[in-house]
Amino acid sequence: MLIKKAPDIALSEITSESVYLRRREFLQAAGLTAAAAVTGALGLETSADAAPALEKLTVTKKMVTTTEEQNSFKDITTYNNFYEFGADKEDPSQYSGNFKPKPWSVVVEGECAKPGTFTLEDILKPHPLEERVYRMRCVEAWSMVIPWVGFPLGDLLKRFEPNGNAKFVQFFTIVRPEEMPGQRRRILSWPYTEGLRMDEAMHPLAIMAVGLYGQTLPNQNGAPIRLVVPWKYGFKGIKSIVKIRFTAQQPVNTWQVMAANEYGFYSNVNPNVDHPRWSQATERRLGEFFKRKTLMFNGYTDQVASLYKGMDLQKNY
Repeated sequence: MLIKKAPDIALSEITSESVYLRRREFLQAAGLTAAAAVTGALGLETSADAAPALEKLTVTKKMVTTTEEQNSFKDITTYNNFYEFGADKEDPSQYSGNFKPKPWSVVVEGECAKPGTFTLEDILKPHPLEERVYRMRCVEAWSMVIPWVGFPLGDLLKRFEPNGNAKFVQFFTIVRPEEMPGQRRRILSWPYTEGLRMDEAMHPLAIMAVGLYGQTLPNQNGAPIRLVVPWKYGFKGIKSIVKIRFTAQQPVNTWQVMAANEYGFYSNVNPNVDHPRWSQATERRLGEFFKRKTLMFNGYTDQVASLYKGMDLQKNY
């Protein structure tokens, strides 16, 4: 996802990808002592010790959609986009330790026959968990291969019986600035929101994830429940979901609000549509030096291209 501040910050003040990568290398070489001192001065919590212990999950089956090497647990949990904890990639793992993912509930509302407030246990009870190995692609031209644990989003949505007016489904992230230091700053408009067309949401590749590598989700990866849509750019993977709303009208997502000229509603991976400030034609797999070609729909063309038949995928980005 694009590292971006509020609209009043000039583009020239935003760190470029190359400078950012050099900064990462410097911090790794020099150690994080100075960074810890700075975060203390800013009043941010470095609370790794406070992070809740991860629990092992019972997985009933496994779906492998790629034979590419999986990224390590460390890669996946220390290089994240989760602006509620800060805009730098290391911030979520550093500052999410005080976040409390239990107890948890999700509000369901809008165009459906069975709205209500459901605990996480209510949501999980009827859904056997699967491990799904997915390629994941972010707008900043980096990617990972992640073994998510979850269940089909469509199976969950059917339980609430969306009616004929439900053309889209919208998701909302929790707002807890006392536990999420990024929300104390003008990084984005809170709460973070995302949306899918109903046929996208019902596609069997889209899942609600509750874990990775066979364990419950770490806070920095969206505990306790998040969206995973592998053929779209990573910012569609909204985290720490507390509300699901069925709507008749296409919702506006957070990045459309922040930068409508750079981000659209569909957010499909399309190497032929450049971001206004960089090319999308190549990507760098986390842990690799050389870039690789970006695949249309992130390599899931055979499964999802029919969803967009007849659409102009350069206009509907």
